[in-house]
Amino acid sequence: MSEFTHFNDNKEAIMVDVSGKTDTVREALATGKIYMSRECFEMVVNKKMEKGDVLSVARIAGIMGAKKTSELVPLCHMLNLTKVEIEFEEGDCFITANCRAKTVGKTGVEMEALTGVQVALLTIYDMCKAIDKSMHMEDIHLCKKSGGKSGDFSYRSE
Repeated sequence: MSEFTHFNDNKEAIMVDVSGKTDTVREALATGKIYMSRECFEMVVNKKMEKGDVLSVARIAGIMGAKKTSELVPLCHMLNLTKVEIEFEEGDCFITANCRAKTVGKTGVEMEALTGVQVALLTIYDMCKAIDKSMHMEDIHLCKKSGGKSGDFSYRSE
């Protein structure tokens, strides 16, 4: 396993210097699920929630969240994202959020994809909590990433 890059020789947290890296196309896909009651799920998918179209609002929130990652996660670099896409899949009383982030730059977009998923799921929770406070989020993870020195990565569940 390689050493942590976000610490200096004195074990102090630092922002990694990426100025010497080459710009490459970088892309990441993250996913996560929110589970809810049948009543709540039906209201979301049938667009019957009093606050409005939950998934449309969550999509915009996820995109905005991905764009603000460097403001939320202290050592993340500010990136010029070239694409952020949020898609939803309906399961049996759960919704899966997928976030794909892309840039051309010196550092990856994994954190942006993960943040996009989380903010989308949190928005669903916020808009639905009056109906179901027991909603819960699970299985939030990076699915794959490409570009950069470390190469490609694909998640494999065990």
